[in-house]
Amino acid sequence: MTALSQNLRQIWDQLRGQKASREDYLDQVRIQKLRGIQDLRVALPFPVCVLAGANGCGKTTVLLALACAYRPPSPEWDAEPVTNTPAKLFPDFRPKGDPTLSDSPGRAEIEYSYTSKGQSLSMAWKRGAGKWSRSFFGRKRGEQPVRTVYLHTLSKLTNPSEVRSVIQLAQRAFTSADVDASDIGFAQRILGFKYARLAVVKHGKRNLLVADRSDVTGDAVRYSEFHMSAGERAVIRLSMSLSKMESVLVLVDEVEAGLHPQVQQMLMLELQRLALRNRIQIVCTTHSPAVLDTVPMEARVFLERDGDNVKRREAFRDIIQKTLYGRSQNVLSFLCEDAESEALVRGVLDFLGPKLDFLQNDIEVGRDTGKDQFPAHMETLARFRRLGDVVFVLDGDGQDVKQRMERRAEELGQRVRVICLPGGEIPETWAWALLEKSAEKYAEYFGLDAAGLRAKIRAWDGVFSAAADKPAAISKNKMATLADEHSRSMPDLFRHLAKSEAAPKGGSVFELAVSLEDTIRNWRATRD
Repeated sequence: MTALSQNLRQIWDQLRGQKASREDYLDQVRIQKLRGIQDLRVALPFPVCVLAGANGCGKTTVLLALACAYRPPSPEWDAEPVTNTPAKLFPDFRPKGDPTLSDSPGRAEIEYSYTSKGQSLSMAWKRGAGKWSRSFFGRKRGEQPVRTVYLHTLSKLTNPSEVRSVIQLAQRAFTSADVDASDIGFAQRILGFKYARLAVVKHGKRNLLVADRSDVTGDAVRYSEFHMSAGERAVIRLSMSLSKMESVLVLVDEVEAGLHPQVQQMLMLELQRLALRNRIQIVCTTHSPAVLDTVPMEARVFLERDGDNVKRREAFRDIIQKTLYGRSQNVLSFLCEDAESEALVRGVLDFLGPKLDFLQNDIEVGRDTGKDQFPAHMETLARFRRLGDVVFVLDGDGQDVKQRMERRAEELGQRVRVICLPGGEIPETWAWALLEKSAEKYAEYFGLDAAGLRAKIRAWDGVFSAAADKPAAISKNKMATLADEHSRSMPDLFRHLAKSEAAPKGGSVFELAVSLEDTIRNWRATRD
C-alpha cells in the first residue's frame, strides 16, 4: 500500500467516525422535473462525496441544486455570503415578442433532508406558475436552515471579463497582503512548489495573485496570476477560499480541471484533511478516475442518463464504473450476479491462473444486483464502445437473458460476451446437489466424514421441506445455514468448490473453465 493510500484510508476512517457527531449535515437531495431529470434521489453518506458520470448526466444540476439548500448567515469572512436560490441558478429564458423561444415553465421540485443543529429536518423548493417557493411539509414556522455554501465553478477561473478587469489593477490604487501560511502550505503540499512569498493585490472586490519563488530557486522567479498555470491558480484560489471556513458546505464543479492526476489526488487528500479538521462537507463533480480513487466506495455517486431521466448507479457496481472511466485498459472484467457467483468465477480463475500465466491485475471480478440489470449495463457499455472489456456472467437460470443480450448486441453492431454458470439453476442449488453427490470429496472441508455430511444435508432438507419460500430462497438459506454451522463463509465455500470441480475433465465446472479460458485467450489476442 502506498503512503497516499494509507493516508487516505486513515482519513476515511476518521471522517466516518466524525460524521455521526456533526450537527449540520446535508443528508439527501431529491430532484424532480428539472433540467431533464424526472426523479432522482442522491444521498450523501460520506462527508466528502464525488459525483461522476458522462457529459449531460446531470452532475452540475445536482451540484447547483445542493447550492440552494441553505440560506447564508451573517458575514463571517471578507467575502459577502452569497444567497443561492433556484430562481437564480436555474433561470428561465423568456424573450419578449416571441414566446415560442421561451423555456417551458413546468413544475419542478428540489427536496432536501438535513441534520441541522442536531435536528432532522426537511425542506423543498417548488416551482409552480413560473415562480419558486419554499415548502416545509406542514411544519409550522418552518425556516430554511442557515449555513454558508461555497460554490466553486469553472467560470470562477475562466471568466474573460474578470481577467480584463484585473489587468487594470496595475494602473489603479491598490492594496496588497501576504497570503496566510496555511494557504501557502496547502498549495505547496499539493503542487510541490516552494514559495518564498504569495501575495494578493486588491482593488475593490477584484484581486490578483502574485507568487515569488526567487529565494528558493536562487533566480528571480516572480510572476503574477496571468503567468500561472491553470492548475496552480486553481489550487491557490481554492485554498484561499476554504482554509478559514468551518462547518460549511463546499461544492466544487470539475475539481480536476487543469490538474495532473497525481496533483488531483494530492488535492483530494488535502480537501479531506480540511473536511476533517474544520468539519466541512464537500461535494465535487469529476470525470477523473484519479479523483474517484481518493474517496471510499460509499462516497462515489455515479449518475447515468436514461432517456429523459437520470438514474443513480449503485456505488458497488465497480466493474461498470471502472470500465466507463477508462480503468479497464488491459484488464478483462467479469461481472457476476452476486457474491456467490463471483466466488465461483474466482475459484475457476484460481485453477486457470498458472495455466494461462496471468497476474492478479490482468483480471477483475465484480458483482451486481442480479441478471435483470445486465441488459441495461450492456446498453451503457455499448454506447461508449466498451463491451469488449467486460464479460457478463449469469447464473445457470439466465439463458433467456443471455439470448436477449446477444440479440440486442447484434442489433447494435457489437459483440457481447455472456457466460452462464453450470447447473441450469442458481449457484446455491448447484452447490447443494454437488455436496450431496460428492460427499466423500467435500466432507473434510466441513470437518466431517462422508456419512456425517450426508446426514447434515438430509437434516437440513427436512427442516426446510415445509418452507413456503420460493425454491431459490430455500436453496440460499440451506447453503448459508450449513456453511455458518461449520464456520465457513459462503464465498470461500463456492471458491473451493469451483476450483476443485474445474480440474477434472468430468467435473461439473469443467465446461465453465473451458469457456473462461477461451474468453481470456481471445481477449488477449485482440490486445496483442
